[in-house]
Amino acid sequence: MAWRVRLLRSSLLHGAGLAAALIVSAAPAAEVAKVKIERVTSPGGIEAWLVESHTNPLIAMRFAFRGGASQDLQDKEGLAYFISAMMDEGAGPLDAVAFQEREQALAMRMDFDASRDVMLGNVQTLSANKDEVYDLVRLALTKPRFDKDAVERVRAQILAGLKFDENDPETVASLAWDRLAFNNHPYGRPIKGTMASIAAISPGDLKDYARRVFARDKLVISVVGDIDAATLGKVLDLVFGGLPPRSALAPVADANPPLGPTREIIEMDVPQSVAQFGHRGVARKDNDFIPAYVLNYIIGGGGFSSRLMEEVREKRGLAYSVYSNLYPYQHGAVFVGHVATKNEAVGQSLAVIEGELRRLAEQGPTAEEFDSARSYLTGAYALRFESSSSIANQLLWIQIEDLGIDYVNRRNVLIEAVTLDDIRAVAKRLIEADRLITTIVGKPVEAKAEDAPG
Repeated sequence: MAWRVRLLRSSLLHGAGLAAALIVSAAPAAEVAKVKIERVTSPGGIEAWLVESHTNPLIAMRFAFRGGASQDLQDKEGLAYFISAMMDEGAGPLDAVAFQEREQALAMRMDFDASRDVMLGNVQTLSANKDEVYDLVRLALTKPRFDKDAVERVRAQILAGLKFDENDPETVASLAWDRLAFNNHPYGRPIKGTMASIAAISPGDLKDYARRVFARDKLVISVVGDIDAATLGKVLDLVFGGLPPRSALAPVADANPPLGPTREIIEMDVPQSVAQFGHRGVARKDNDFIPAYVLNYIIGGGGFSSRLMEEVREKRGLAYSVYSNLYPYQHGAVFVGHVATKNEAVGQSLAVIEGELRRLAEQGPTAEEFDSARSYLTGAYALRFESSSSIANQLLWIQIEDLGIDYVNRRNVLIEAVTLDDIRAVAKRLIEADRLITTIVGKPVEAKAEDAPG
């Protein structure tokens, strides 16, 4: 069965995480400048960004509906996750078996992902099969069946996954951290839901979510490959034209994650502990976001070249892994780090991490760290444009984050404009080493729980 659901972060600027996930050959930075993005508007008024390329007979389409898991109903957490797993489980006249057999016959790929702020779709096809493929996607979006047998089969799979997650220290630490950081905000709910909430979701709930979220006014689309603008215009109307013109999204308030210090320990009988730490971050539209992004690479986003990896793992051998990320969610940004270490080293590892964060806040990074980070982040950007699918993904997130159609050409310029003084200033603003929210899962030694001050 062709479905995958992942917890997604903003993918535009997390170069270290993406680079670590890919094994690719080097691509010249000049290739980015060759990406010609065309704004296409269909006869029915549906807009998409297109990069036309006839090098290979392939087309990659990525699209997103704003809403995501933040639109889950109260006590129905996991609704977006559930529906993303149902999108190839039958539509129109085709039941689940017939639908999936048709997918296989067309050699297509279609999957959906649920994130906090958006529901994402991914379709890849041979250009020769595009008409039949896009008609199948149309059925999935506009006439999903949500048959009872398919719903129960997928429900059982999700419940089995949740049961597995209960024994995964990293997942448990992450869920606990979200609960502490976001309290009763929708971001504090588990995207995958809970055993009780998934059990409570009905086919009617799935239909209601689709009705509320799958609409043209909150839709962004990117297409890359063997298709021209005129043909794409017809495809857009075919696939998306039957959707409601307006969504019915519930308003989502801005979150304001509290500052700690807060430390929660969840005991689990495992040989090593996992800790997640962090606090409020910097919004994507904040003028300090680009400097903060460069700073995060220096802190823990740069793999083995990061400060935390150097101090915690390389110099002291305390941890197996340590890293950090910025998550500029639409309604609340956070800075989050992770460390995995043997139980007896948890307290010392966190002390080193807090010490290095405090040092960065007070002194900023070194000129060498800054130059290395800026050089890597600009040089590695071209690696995100090596395939039709990766280009489509980049264009989609540029639209989701409303960065402008010229962002591809501006992105490295923005990073090159950052100075060491900018980094030092944002370090003082962003880092609150003594006010971390920390969750620890395992059997840690010397890592006492703390409550936030009243």
